[in-house]
Amino acid sequence: MEFGLIGKRLNYSFSKTIHDMLNAYDYQLCEIAPENLDDFMRRRDFKGFNVTIPYKKAVMPYLDIVEEPARSIGAVNTVYFKDGRLHGTNTDYMGFLWMAQRAGVSFTGRKVLIAGTGGAGIMARRAAEDQGASEVLLAGRKGPVRYEEIPSDIQVYVNATPVGTYPDNGRSNIELDRFPKLEGVLDLIYNPDKTALLLEAEKRRLPFSCGLPMLVAQATAAAGFFTGETGYAARNEEILRKLQQQTRNITLVGMPGCGKSTIGRRLARELGMTFCDTDEIIEKTYGRSAADIIRTEGERAFRDKESAVLAKVTKEHGQVIATGGGAVLRTENRDAMRQNGPVFFLSRRLYKLATKGRPLSVDLRALYKKRLPLYKSCSDFTIANEGGTGRTVRQIKEHL
Repeated sequence: MEFGLIGKRLNYSFSKTIHDMLNAYDYQLCEIAPENLDDFMRRRDFKGFNVTIPYKKAVMPYLDIVEEPARSIGAVNTVYFKDGRLHGTNTDYMGFLWMAQRAGVSFTGRKVLIAGTGGAGIMARRAAEDQGASEVLLAGRKGPVRYEEIPSDIQVYVNATPVGTYPDNGRSNIELDRFPKLEGVLDLIYNPDKTALLLEAEKRRLPFSCGLPMLVAQATAAAGFFTGETGYAARNEEILRKLQQQTRNITLVGMPGCGKSTIGRRLARELGMTFCDTDEIIEKTYGRSAADIIRTEGERAFRDKESAVLAKVTKEHGQVIATGGGAVLRTENRDAMRQNGPVFFLSRRLYKLATKGRPLSVDLRALYKKRLPLYKSCSDFTIANEGGTGRTVRQIKEHL
């Protein structure tokens, strides 16, 4: 290995993708069992590497020099040679500060609560203190501050726990309504793009960020240590944008018969993405069409099945998802759609909507009046699907 990432399990990692974009060195993912770490470190058959769970503390005794802030944090995530000696530092610290700055979240003079007492939480505490926070509290299930004891006057909330990460999407340690003075929310999780915590912050119109910007910035900082060169941080935004393009979903909502499936198939084909139609998935999963389920079991039973399918599909990445016309009726569905990418509302004049085989589309005007506010509230963009498939697809792509 020239350069790379070591950890116990790395199938989830974006690190190789990021470092390969720099085109500066060969970078590999290297899974190491705990019993093999000692041999790996003593052989020193590498030029440098990044470290992830569970070895950020374990590598420290093997280093010749542990630099600040890694020494005070008690965790190393970047190892490199300098003048023949093996150094360890912590570029997560640098990445975290860039993430906060990019999101417009300031620690200066603020009361900060960090959920998580592990290495990531300690790193975030050190960063917030260095930026002049008035007070920094650490919360955990067993303390020092328990979640139910978090004071209501915190101004910045940072999640440094794995709660809410894939595949356990939708979970959160707290409800933000408890904190009326909150000014910003940061979540170190980057899969999904918006955890339940960040979706709540978005609804409250608070500045927020997931951990993907931190992941990118810590990687470009590590590249500087690996090569001894500067300037990699100038590519942070470019790399972040490419990563978001590779991992996002594009979700289409709108009235039954407005063309979501037709538009979605063509859009997916042009972008090289996977296409998913939730009504088709329901039919394959349950052996009956949406119309049959509604006629025989009722709308509520269908909505339950629809929610289960949406919860599963929207966890994944790189998809164009066409949803059923009523998928927006449930809050959990709207949140699921928004967790991994933009949502587009396809509008279409009522007389143009296809109604054949759609048992709930009898009174279109009443249906539209009920659902329009929901379509608008959960979508990032509204596109009029009135001028042909090609035109509509082009308009969507212009917003990406």
